[in-house]
Amino acid sequence: MLLRCDPQDNEAGLKLLEDLTTNPNQVQLEVLEEILTQNANTEYLMGYLHGHSGKELFKKEVPVVNYEDIKSYMERIANGEPSRIITAQPITELLTSSGTSGGQPKLMPSTAEELDRKTFFYNILTPVMNKYVDGLDKGKGMYLFFIKPEISTPSGLMARPVLTSYYKSSNFRNRPFNRFNVYTSPDEAISCLDSKQSMYCQLLCGLVQRDEVLRVGAVFASAFLRAIKFLEDHWKELCSNIRTGCVSDWIKDPSCRNAVSSFLGKPQPDLADLIEFKCNGESWEGIIKKLWPKTKYIEVIVTGSMAQYIPTLEFYSGGLPLVSTMYASSECYYGINLEPLSKPSDVSYTLLPNMAYFEFLAVQKDNGEVTQQQGHFNGGCITKDQEEERVEELDVVDLVDVKVRLYRYRTGDILMVTGFYNNSPQFRFVQRRNVVLSIDTDKTNEEDLLKAVTQANLLLEPHSFLLTEYTSYADTSSIPGHYVLFWELKRRNNNDLSEPDPTIMEECCSVVEESLDSVYRRCRRRDNSIGPLEIRMVKPGSFDALMDFCVSQGSSVNQYKTPRCIKSKEAIKVLDSRVVRKVFSKKVPFWEPFRMETK
Repeated sequence: MLLRCDPQDNEAGLKLLEDLTTNPNQVQLEVLEEILTQNANTEYLMGYLHGHSGKELFKKEVPVVNYEDIKSYMERIANGEPSRIITAQPITELLTSSGTSGGQPKLMPSTAEELDRKTFFYNILTPVMNKYVDGLDKGKGMYLFFIKPEISTPSGLMARPVLTSYYKSSNFRNRPFNRFNVYTSPDEAISCLDSKQSMYCQLLCGLVQRDEVLRVGAVFASAFLRAIKFLEDHWKELCSNIRTGCVSDWIKDPSCRNAVSSFLGKPQPDLADLIEFKCNGESWEGIIKKLWPKTKYIEVIVTGSMAQYIPTLEFYSGGLPLVSTMYASSECYYGINLEPLSKPSDVSYTLLPNMAYFEFLAVQKDNGEVTQQQGHFNGGCITKDQEEERVEELDVVDLVDVKVRLYRYRTGDILMVTGFYNNSPQFRFVQRRNVVLSIDTDKTNEEDLLKAVTQANLLLEPHSFLLTEYTSYADTSSIPGHYVLFWELKRRNNNDLSEPDPTIMEECCSVVEESLDSVYRRCRRRDNSIGPLEIRMVKPGSFDALMDFCVSQGSSVNQYKTPRCIKSKEAIKVLDSRVVRKVFSKKVPFWEPFRMETK
C-alpha cells in the first residue's frame, strides 16, 4: 500500500496518521492481500501456495524464515536471475544489512516502490515535529549525512547500505523544496564518498550558517558524536577557512569543493573569531548550544544500542532535548515517535501499518536471555483486545515482516509492547537478537566473538598459556568507542606466575579484529567509527568474583554461566579492579568492499 504525504501540509499529514492508526488491522489486511495478489506467481510463493493467494493459506503454508533460509534467492538475484523468482516488481538494487552472513553483508532486494514508501515515511515525520516544535520553517537543519561504499554484483545491480541507497536516489536528490526541511549541507558534500572530506565540508557549511540552524543531528548518536570529536580536532582549520573564505587544499573532491566554496563566499573574520572564541573555552560542555545558539533539539537515534551515548550527548548538548524520531532497519521502516520530545528512556514507536505486513512472535526473557515461547504465534498485528487478554504473553515480542520481496522474514529485533496509539501498537526496541557488542553500525554476536577469541587464543598455546574465561563490553567513554575484552589467563605450569609478552597480547588484539565481520572491519578501517580493540588481563579468580557479584544480584548459582558481554557498571568495576595489564591492537584490520563472483 503506497501512500503520499505532503510534508508541508501539517493538517493533512496528521489526519492521515489518525486514519492509519485508527484502522491498522484493516490496513494490514489490505497490505497482505496486495502482496499476495501481485506476487502469487513468483517462484518463491508458487513453491508453497501453488498460485493461490489466500491469507489463511499463506499463514499456514509459508514458513517464518531467517536470512540463511532465503540466502540462495538473494544470491541468485545478485548473480543475474530475474526478479520474478521472488517479486513481480523489478528489483532496482540490493540493500546491505548491518547484520552479516558468513562474515559478509546480508543482501536485501529493493524496488522503486520501496523508495517511494520510505519517502512517505520521512515526509510524515514533519507534521509530527511541527506539532511539538514551532517555527521549523524559519531556519535550517544541520544534519550530518554520509554515504558508504557500494558492492558491485554480477547482475549489474549495485548493493549498498539502506541510507546510502536513499541519499543517492532521485527521491532524495530531486526532492521538492520543503520549507520545514532545509539542510545546511549541500547534496554534493553528503554524496562525497571520502568520509573525512564529507565530514569537514558539512561541518564547515554548518558553522558558516550557524545563525540559521534550528536543529542539529545525524542518523545515529554515534555518528553525531564522531562529528563533535572531529570538530574538536579541526576547529582551528575550519576557522581559518571561514576567515580567508577559502576551502583547505586537501579537499580534493571537485563537486564537494565547488559546492562548499559557494557557501563560504567572502572572508568572514568576525565569524571566525566568534567560533574560535567558543571552541577555545575551558570546557566543551554545552558546545552545541554555544556554536548554534538557535538550536531547538538534537535529532539522533538514542534508543537500543545507541542509548549508551546519552551521557556524552547530554554533556555536549547544553540541555537540548534528544529526539529519536523513527525506528527503521535495512529490512523495513517500521514506526515513528509520536511524542518526539519525550525522554529517551520513555520513547515508544508507533507502528505504521502501511509499511509492511507485520507479525509478532511472543518471546520470554529467562535470566536475561531471550527465547521464543513455544506455541505462541500471533499471525498478524497485535490488537488491543489481545493485549488486554494476555498482556504478559505479549510483553516482549520478536518482529516478523512481510514485504513484496521478503516473505515472513524474521528480523531478529526484540521489541517490548508498551501500549497503543488509537489502535496501532506502540513498542520500545529492546535488543537485536544475539548481538552482544555494538559501537556504531557493527553488530557482533556471541558466536562471532567466540570464533574471533578462539583464533587469537591459538597464539597463546605455544607459550603455555590457557585462556580460562573471557567477557566483553562496548566502551563508549571515549570517541570513537571500542571493544574491551577481559581475559583471565593461566599458565600450564602452576608454579610459573609470569605474564605473556605484551607484543603477543597486542597480536591477539589484532587477530580478534581480523576475525570479526566485514562491517566491524569497515567501521575500523574506513569509517574510523570504532577505535582499536583492547584486551584487559585480569588476576586469577577474577571471574569467580564476577560470579559472586552476579549471584549477589539475584542470579542462580546452579544456572549461572559467564556472560560474554557485561553492561552493568558494577560488574565492569568488579573486573576493572582486578586488571593487571591493558593492551591495544596496533594494527588496523584489513577491509575492502565485498565483490561478488559470478557463480
